[in-house]
Amino acid sequence: MLTPAEAERLILENIAPFHREDCPLGAAHRRVLRSEVRADRDLPPFDRVTLDGVALRAAALAAGTRTFRVEGVQAAGMRAFKLGAAAEACIEVMTGAVVPEGADCIVPYEELKRDGATVTVSEVAANFTAGHALHRRGSDHRSGDLLVRPGGRVSGREIAVAAACGYSVLTVSQVPKIAVVSTGDELVEVDAAVAAHQIRRSNDYALRAALATAGYGNVARFHLRDVRHEIEHLLWHIIAEFDVVVISGGVSKGKFDYLPGELDRQGVQKIFHGVAQRPGKPMWFGVSARRTPVFALPGNPVSAYTCLHRYVLPALAHASGLAPAAKRSVALAAPVTFQPKMTYFLPVRLSSGPRAELLATPDPSNTSGDFAGLLGTDGFVELPAEDAEFPAGTLAAFHAWV
Repeated sequence: MLTPAEAERLILENIAPFHREDCPLGAAHRRVLRSEVRADRDLPPFDRVTLDGVALRAAALAAGTRTFRVEGVQAAGMRAFKLGAAAEACIEVMTGAVVPEGADCIVPYEELKRDGATVTVSEVAANFTAGHALHRRGSDHRSGDLLVRPGGRVSGREIAVAAACGYSVLTVSQVPKIAVVSTGDELVEVDAAVAAHQIRRSNDYALRAALATAGYGNVARFHLRDVRHEIEHLLWHIIAEFDVVVISGGVSKGKFDYLPGELDRQGVQKIFHGVAQRPGKPMWFGVSARRTPVFALPGNPVSAYTCLHRYVLPALAHASGLAPAAKRSVALAAPVTFQPKMTYFLPVRLSSGPRAELLATPDPSNTSGDFAGLLGTDGFVELPAEDAEFPAGTLAAFHAWV
């Protein structure tokens, strides 16, 4: 049986990249950037004033001039004035304005005493040199510099940079259409009457919410009863219409687990069925004839939610062109022992140790059907099958819930 690492490798090898599309800048938040953003001009594009005050020549200060005559006011957004030829010439300037031509030093209002059209600088300002309170052209970035690399989600920071560089449109990954399918005769909708032998649907709600939180909001929910002809009909339409299919339940070896056989009949190539892990051992993955990835997760809520985070979300990130995320490790805050020998996905609560290290306190749910047992946990650690005992302080790979 496959290890989780082998299953992940097979998934990433068989999932095709999502298409690109052009997106208006105002709608690009949280989308995955697929092209570079470069500076279209020097940043800042001009010598810029950084303090409200007056602009003058530093050489005049050095020569002993202390009183200056104000020749005008230079506000932000105005073309640059030219400083007069007289040593005592100065121009009143506002933060963000272009530095007047001929000036090379800004004295803030706090260091000035004004009398009509003249200002006198303080003893502190008398020692200012060329460049004081100036933001020189190109001192941040030069025209053509690469500012934002592709492969990340667009946040307000990237949007600010793109806007400053004139990008009204960004090339991003398409958001895939995802079908989340719950299966089983025992399931009823949340607002329906529930009999003693039935349970309410929760997996499809949970999986859709997690997908949306992770940036994949184009999700539709479906339900399949354990009826062969219904599975055949609806599954065909779902696979044909959606870019990604995520199924929960119906993939074990029960008498009414028709899904693996039906997926095979519909031309979905099985890549693997079964991973040496707990929870989630019966997980199934395949691709349709048109390369639609199909994830068939176990039906138990904790198993489905864990497998979504361990396999589906990383696969979607890979297909979206997201740069690989750095692996996170945490230290076990308590010893862990488990059997049988298969990888154990153990829910944990995170806290900080005395040296600010991340500690993971085991907080397992009662069963793989105990969704409420995940409340209060931050994610799960992945404990490999090679060992059965993990003392406190053991470093383990950590996967966060979204």
